[in-house]
Amino acid sequence: MITEKAPGKLYIAGEYAVLEQDCPAILVAVNQFVRVSITKSKTSTGLIHSKQYSQDSIHWVRQGLKMVIDNRDNPFEYILSAISFTERFCIEQNIKMNVYDLHVNSDLDSADGKKYGLGSSAAVTVATVKAILRFYGVKFTNELVYKLSAISHYSVQGNGSAGDIAASVYGGWLAYQTFDKKWLENELEKKSLSEVVNEAWPGLKIELLTPPEGMKLMIGWSQKPASTSRLVDETNANKAALNDEYQAFLTKSRECVLKMVDGFENNDIPAIQKQIRVNRKLLQHFAKINHIAIEIPRLSKLINIAEDFGGASKTSGAGNGDCGIVITDKNTNVEALENKWRENGILPLNFRVHQITYSR
Repeated sequence: MITEKAPGKLYIAGEYAVLEQDCPAILVAVNQFVRVSITKSKTSTGLIHSKQYSQDSIHWVRQGLKMVIDNRDNPFEYILSAISFTERFCIEQNIKMNVYDLHVNSDLDSADGKKYGLGSSAAVTVATVKAILRFYGVKFTNELVYKLSAISHYSVQGNGSAGDIAASVYGGWLAYQTFDKKWLENELEKKSLSEVVNEAWPGLKIELLTPPEGMKLMIGWSQKPASTSRLVDETNANKAALNDEYQAFLTKSRECVLKMVDGFENNDIPAIQKQIRVNRKLLQHFAKINHIAIEIPRLSKLINIAEDFGGASKTSGAGNGDCGIVITDKNTNVEALENKWRENGILPLNFRVHQITYSR
């Protein structure tokens, strides 16, 4: 049996802007994993099984008179896409295909099946790609896994930056800028998959960051799941109408995240905390002009409590639920802060940053 794992992620800063070219974000990988095990099938029939994913709900939308199923929150869609593209890559290397069983196990949901918002679809995509490459004996680098996973994920989701893919592949703290989606779509139409993954992707930047000594990341869970895909759909639909304000948001977000990266490079916790607060205000304004709820009351409570204890706090990811993050230093009374969270229905998640120290 071959087992591969991929960590979940949290966005620290740069949400929504990261969907565009030349707009960086900062993410972190956390030590909660999706594990994919693969074994050669004993019969002519393969199996894909996951205890966590068997009870998933199906979302649908109305398009005219038609009921259209939205599969973007269905983990099996990402698994099937990862299988399809990874096998296509293997076939191009003249590898003979086989039949296998896949077993998926995830830490990225709570005991009652609610999502924490740690990027489970990205993590299951990455773990599946790695497991299949190993099953077929293909030597792989982080870059190959990232590119196959990004293509697989984007083909299902149709939006997103693939920043969560990068965090699941590279681990640790990282600064990330997305690739040119139109370029990738055109290349995939004209060239083999092997050619595309061996090319330099315009716009893509992945830089590992070293956190300042004494800096601590705290995570609070609102216990209210959110859907990133549908929130991104709503904001994408408003881009043209909000052109000037949207461009101003992108410019300010980029400036904020670059200053935060400087904070990492200069071992400067107060500089990072300052930009966390700047990014919170940018996202609040972005939510207002798009008429969406990013910072729901439970997340506002999480943030305000953290700020009362001297932490710098904001929503993480698309918002409207899921998690908030806090950047603290050694002077923060973490235990008292967490107790106050619990009193207000916010669950502290004692996850750690997951470092990946190798590259095959």
